[in-house]
Amino acid sequence: MLITELARKFGLSRSTLLYYDRIGLLSPSGRSKAGYRLYSPNDVEALATICSFRRAGLTIEDIRRVLSMGDADGTVLYRRMRELGEEIRALQVQQHLLGKMLQVQSLGELPVSIDKQVWIEMLRAAGMDEAAMCRWHNEFERRAPEAHHQFLLTLGISEDEALFIRKKSTEEPKE
Repeated sequence: MLITELARKFGLSRSTLLYYDRIGLLSPSGRSKAGYRLYSPNDVEALATICSFRRAGLTIEDIRRVLSMGDADGTVLYRRMRELGEEIRALQVQQHLLGKMLQVQSLGELPVSIDKQVWIEMLRAAGMDEAAMCRWHNEFERRAPEAHHQFLLTLGISEDEALFIRKKSTEEPKE
């Protein structure tokens, strides 16, 4: 199978497969006389596995580790499962927080502007402790750093304090 056919079969770009070849994640089994990459049925199967791992949220490095060592003890997969659990919990906290905010808004109690203190009180009312708030900031910073910065400034936080919070948000959470 040629690279374009393989890419189309999996809904990937040709450049993705070239990248996988360049980093040694998936190299073609052979070349045609004209020099075109040729992929065997085993290569197709390997790409299906890689795509499954990508859909599960594994990084390229994790996929490489699983494929090369077999991840017999499941270390990589267990770690990803824990990460997903943390993400789900963070999303549930955010969902709960938004629900509380909607309740407050429907009662007409939402302040004209929300400052740092009001925001912290709302987070606590939604059941977030200090660690959960740190995880919330960490996730916000990871997903949208500039939006995180702008949000902090809308709370009336100084530029220096916003930068400090963002810096703390990039540190590994303490467990």
